[in-house]
Amino acid sequence: MNVTVVVPTYNEAGNLAPMAAALLALQVPALRLLVVDDGSPDGTGRLADELSAASPGRIAVLHRRGKRGLGLAYVDGFRLALDSGADRIVQMDADFSHAPADVPRLLEALADHDVAVGSRYVPGGSTDETWGRGRRALSRSANAYARTLLGLKTHDATAGFKAWRRSALEAVDLGRIRSNGYLFMVEMTYVCERLGLVIGEVPIHFTERRAGRSKMSLRAKLEAAAGIFGVWRRHHRRRPRA
Repeated sequence: MNVTVVVPTYNEAGNLAPMAAALLALQVPALRLLVVDDGSPDGTGRLADELSAASPGRIAVLHRRGKRGLGLAYVDGFRLALDSGADRIVQMDADFSHAPADVPRLLEALADHDVAVGSRYVPGGSTDETWGRGRRALSRSANAYARTLLGLKTHDATAGFKAWRRSALEAVDLGRIRSNGYLFMVEMTYVCERLGLVIGEVPIHFTERRAGRSKMSLRAKLEAAAGIFGVWRRHHRRRPRA
């Protein structure tokens, strides 16, 4: 089984090397790391090339010009992973808010599911202890908003930590995904449910980033909220394939 972990980066030079080391140290045979860098001015792309040269065949780098957004980074990374023959694809952040140690648990869940979601909002899931009440409330309300408007059953609709069977990503049809930024997570979840894919939620602890600054701004959250109707309009007629 070939596993590719897709990690988008923008100014993650302080996190990338330890993240790569943690992933390659996992007891997951044939695991490869694909870094998708958007021309980071802090040298993340150059560091990724150095790591790739030091681990030939295990780390690959996709360089994109300019800051083109998280959603498109994942789409480009997924396509390259599929073209490279990956059977299982994992998506996760570079900043350690998603624990590398949880990757095997998500992969194990794919034995019975098409998609495994690293979930903060199922029993056993949690968020960083340093989050204040306001941040926790905002996160939960944003998730509830997306779930309510789209009628989602997945508890963590905005989760960015997922593992995919190859067949699931092929069924999604990445060419039909339009959202960029954090709305991408919601759109992919909605499409999976519309297609009748079997989704399993694996409880995780979502922690604070280790280094660097978060890209999640209030503007990004508002743009994601405003785009929910567009997600419904594009996909509400989609049905499971025969």
